[in-house]
Amino acid sequence: MTKQLPIQVIIESCIANNRKAQELLYRQFYEFAMVIALRYSRDDADAADIVSQSFLKVFRSIRSFDQTKGSFKTWLKRIIINEGLDHIKSRSKFGEEMELELETVAAPNINNAAIEQLNAKELMTMIQQLPPATHAVFVLYAVDGYNHREIAEKLNISEGTSKWHLSEARKQLQKQILHVEFR
Repeated sequence: MTKQLPIQVIIESCIANNRKAQELLYRQFYEFAMVIALRYSRDDADAADIVSQSFLKVFRSIRSFDQTKGSFKTWLKRIIINEGLDHIKSRSKFGEEMELELETVAAPNINNAAIEQLNAKELMTMIQQLPPATHAVFVLYAVDGYNHREIAEKLNISEGTSKWHLSEARKQLQKQILHVEFR
């Protein structure tokens, strides 16, 4: 069993452009990064692209990491989320400005037995099939815990549009889950 170096030592070596330290950092956080990237991708290949681009950004800007403002993992997560959002935006007409007002929407009525039949991979596949903007809002809200104001700022949309996309995601996922119920 190999002894793991403290993260700060690895970061300092990365700042010095040590390739072995960069590889060590990549290997140490690859799984963590892939889990996040899969939330913002259509498949494993897209997630791998997001992770690769994220680590390139990490290595280019590692000097700006400030451990007094938070952990490296938190800093890395923010980079991966932003890269994932950039990835979603690049594959769609996401930037088209649309303002939508959300009417009162009833919470989806989903049979718990149908949900119990799903495994995490099936559910993630359903989420990945959502339209890009709806996908981004759903993951930011339901998985990563952002509120509509924060989502609106990140995606340059109104809070109402964010709420509409969340409602749409719920409706579409409900339809897909109900389909599972009748398999």
